[in-house]
Amino acid sequence: MTIGRRVRHLRTSRGMTLEDLANAIGRAPSQVSTLENGKREPKFSQLQAIARALGATVEDLLSAEPPSARDGLEIELERVQRGPLFASLGLAGVRVGKSLPSDALETILALHHELERLHTQRAATPEEARRANAELRADMRAADNYLPDLEEVARGLLAEVGHTTGPLPERMAAEIAAHLGFTLHYVSDLPHSTRSVIDTRHHRVYLPSTGMRGRSNARSALLQSLASHVLGHSEPGDYGEFLRQRVEANYLAAALLVPEKTGVRVLRDAKEARAIAIEDLRDAFAVSFETAAHRFTNLATRHLGIPVHFMKVHESGILHKAYENDGVRFPADALGAVEGQHVCRQWTARVVFGVEDRFNPYAQYTDTSSGTYWCTSRVENTADGAFSVSVGVPFAHVRWFLGRDTTERAVSRCPDEGCCRVPPAALADRWSQYALPSARPHASMLAAMPSGAYPGVETTEVYRFLDRHAPA
Repeated sequence: MTIGRRVRHLRTSRGMTLEDLANAIGRAPSQVSTLENGKREPKFSQLQAIARALGATVEDLLSAEPPSARDGLEIELERVQRGPLFASLGLAGVRVGKSLPSDALETILALHHELERLHTQRAATPEEARRANAELRADMRAADNYLPDLEEVARGLLAEVGHTTGPLPERMAAEIAAHLGFTLHYVSDLPHSTRSVIDTRHHRVYLPSTGMRGRSNARSALLQSLASHVLGHSEPGDYGEFLRQRVEANYLAAALLVPEKTGVRVLRDAKEARAIAIEDLRDAFAVSFETAAHRFTNLATRHLGIPVHFMKVHESGILHKAYENDGVRFPADALGAVEGQHVCRQWTARVVFGVEDRFNPYAQYTDTSSGTYWCTSRVENTADGAFSVSVGVPFAHVRWFLGRDTTERAVSRCPDEGCCRVPPAALADRWSQYALPSARPHASMLAAMPSGAYPGVETTEVYRFLDRHAPA
């Protein structure tokens, strides 16, 4: 269409009629008209003939820029009317010609853009998000939760700042930021919907001045922020891309905090001694238990030959994050998504909330419909409540772990509702006619996924924040 508009623009600017141009290239006027209206793609030899007749070059005709603002509007409307969204409306197309005023063109296009926005927002339902989550989990399972390209990026960054072994100090994390050309700014008014904000214009990273308890949290927040920049993340096109970007940023940050080479060495030594413990990995690299558990799931299958599963469960029993390649059956909905599902009360991830000793790790064997699993779990408190973080393996692999001598054991018959969903008969008889609870559902159960370039982030608030802090 752009080629056709450029031909028409050059023809009329030279005072030529359709017949004049048609005669000059040996074609019928109707063929030239079809070409100018973008309904036929010209051959290169035909473009050469047209260029000679118009006193122009082929490059002039192939330029991607519309010849005028009006032509740009007409081209966009033509494309809109040929698209699937317009076709689904069942409406007759508007004839695009000189008789159509420019303000009418602009109004029609504005209405179409609003339709596209509403259509995209309607598509971003919880169902779409759960489907994207299920697809991403399947991809990570197929890769054994190991991403070699990101491991290579982490190795390169650490080498560039001279870090060779041991825990990554907070000073070295700041050096990574400086190496990438960023300065760090700790502020008290970070937008409430963000964990950090990068200003690529002024090369600044904004981090919260409060709420980051301990050096591990401070390093993680900084490295996760920088990871998105290093990986070239831009505005996600859909929820699946948003989730993938988040997984990649978290993975790269963890690979910087627990480098592959030294992390594998620690784990292999522990396996040889039959003394693998997530706490030891945590302490060796001065990271949180959750980061250590994540990193173990990245490295366990590829480097140790151990299949594994990981869970992060809220104190309410809701599954927030999960990964598995060991055959364990997580609770799942009809779309295969596990996030947001209730975990069996008999599983380690739920039992641990009732354990008084929060200093020592809790371990348990659980007999399930897909086999017997050993799992170790810890509870971590956050601003959103308490979460258990758990790592588990099939019974055949428990010999490599500390805590295998636990006497704690449970039986789970889930997804059979009689396991833990249906109350005991005597309890139900006493209360079924008298209980009237008021549900406390999360808003996302009923609403579409948060809209915007980055789901859940209030863009206006971010822009105003950058305005306040931009250097004069």
